[in-house]
Amino acid sequence: MKNWNYKEHPAAAVIPTGGTSNDYETGGWRSERPVWHEDKCTHCMICWVFCPDSSIKVSERKMYAIDYDHCKGCGICAQECPKNAID
Repeated sequence: MKNWNYKEHPAAAVIPTGGTSNDYETGGWRSERPVWHEDKCTHCMICWVFCPDSSIKVSERKMYAIDYDHCKGCGICAQECPKNAID
């Protein structure tokens, strides 16, 4: 499939497939690295809800890691965590 830029698309063009950040390792863009403190975490999953890059790894309704290959270091998870379990 050809990669087109915006100038090559005709007006009202159809984009054949959706994109996802999971297809690309975007963690190299990160300027900040969140640190998860498991001992403070109550597994409320608020970080998972707010993470725009699906970088919060979850198993059986509990967070178990941060996916640094996809995390861009935006800090939303840390800002939203009510227990300050992410710095």
